[in-house]
Amino acid sequence: MGVAHLANRPVAEMSSGEAKRTLIARALVHEPQTLLFDEPGNALDLAGQVELRNEMLELARVGLGIVLVTHHVSEIIPGMERVVLLQRGHVAADGPKEQVLTSEQLSSLFGVPVRLFRDDGYFYVHA
Repeated sequence: MGVAHLANRPVAEMSSGEAKRTLIARALVHEPQTLLFDEPGNALDLAGQVELRNEMLELARVGLGIVLVTHHVSEIIPGMERVVLLQRGHVAADGPKEQVLTSEQLSSLFGVPVRLFRDDGYFYVHA
């Protein structure tokens, strides 16, 4: 995870990106089969968000299961196959990513017109 140089630095003195990578590295020490990411891009600048997506993508490529909770469609990495959309605590849609992530589904979920774009396996929205 590229955090060895942070070994002696308190987490409170790290940037948000450094702290997130440190937490991921700490979890990986236990050789989990799956990691849960809850709103991982919060508090990260654009470069940090891209870096985090790339790290999640690499973890998925080596066979680690990724469960992602997010409000940001662009955080959904290409290797993710299933998407569950929740609305007020209830499942609004569940299934293969390409079937669930549609402009119609997202417009209904968020209550605003949403245009969905796909680029290099990633999805992006414009409201």
